[in-house]
Amino acid sequence: MLVDGKQMRPIWREKESTSVRVIDQRILPHELVVVDLNTVEDIIRAIKEMYVRGAPLIGVAGAYGVYLAALNVKGEAGGLGDIKEACDRIKQARPTAVNLGWAVDRVLEKINRIGNPSERVHAALKEAENIAEMEAENCRKIGENGLVLIEEISRNNGGNPVNILTHCNAGWLACIEYGTATAPIYAAFNKGVDVHVWVDETRPLNQGSRLTAWELAKHGVKHTVITDNAGGHLMQHGMVDMVIVGTDRTTCTGDVANKIGTYLKALAAKDNGVPFYVALPSSTFDWNLRDGIAEIPIEERDPDEVRFVHGLSEGSLRRVLVPPEQSAAANYAFDVTPARLVTGFITERGICRASEADIRKLFPEKFNTEAVDVN
Repeated sequence: MLVDGKQMRPIWREKESTSVRVIDQRILPHELVVVDLNTVEDIIRAIKEMYVRGAPLIGVAGAYGVYLAALNVKGEAGGLGDIKEACDRIKQARPTAVNLGWAVDRVLEKINRIGNPSERVHAALKEAENIAEMEAENCRKIGENGLVLIEEISRNNGGNPVNILTHCNAGWLACIEYGTATAPIYAAFNKGVDVHVWVDETRPLNQGSRLTAWELAKHGVKHTVITDNAGGHLMQHGMVDMVIVGTDRTTCTGDVANKIGTYLKALAAKDNGVPFYVALPSSTFDWNLRDGIAEIPIEERDPDEVRFVHGLSEGSLRRVLVPPEQSAAANYAFDVTPARLVTGFITERGICRASEADIRKLFPEKFNTEAVDVN
């Protein structure tokens, strides 16, 4: 995507360097800071501390982590044993996003039988780059498929602005290109459809007001930042035509784990007859889980992310304590939206209902043919 006329991605590797470079998303939107990652420990810290975030991007970062593991042990006797140990540590960096383990395992599988250290490094790098390109292409296709929904709403409302509400940041910053939830929005905007986005601030880290708003502004898309609790009011008053969110892990039965607060938006959408779509690549499905509420691990992060806010004050970035210093805080990073509240999934292969039967039709190869009939 273009940032002030320059093509950028949230993660990349310069050809003349062994380092992996990332945009430090903790600093946006007030500063654009690029950080070099040189070791597995750098990758783990970047994932844990959210230099990088968003399921597809976390997966790609993990894939590059395997490359750095192979690079840094290539001259040591440990070889594959050390790489596998590093992979286990990378996969534990954030437990909810299924893309992380999927991408790490995919790279590890590619190098598992390669004995030559230099060849392992080359193969790991190539596979990490393949995953990055695949995720970018999947997001482009998600945009094309979701565009149809936005165009239909535009036709039905006589060409008036299509008002779309989104939660957190499921844009190119969270993916590689285009985003998931934002991909149809960018596709519609680029085609000349009049779109306006309601941007949830998304406490506690404000990925909506900091990141989604920054992205949309750079692309020229009309948007308005709202408090997390304003969505229901807007829906009651007919000010939201559709909701599109992303996801960090979705079960094969259609339950959706996404940034905390998504479930409440889905409830409000259901009550007001507003279509609620989830945009995701196939890499974000967990084909082994069936009950999202019972089985998806929900990350609990540092309570200080709730207690403190970060922002620009008098030209300087500041960290400010909000509640009484002695007050306890809880920081659940995700919630699970049951499939019954989801209108449909927008994927790289098309749109389907949030049911195992419909997901199976789009991705038949992902299901065990001996599974119990779901029809």
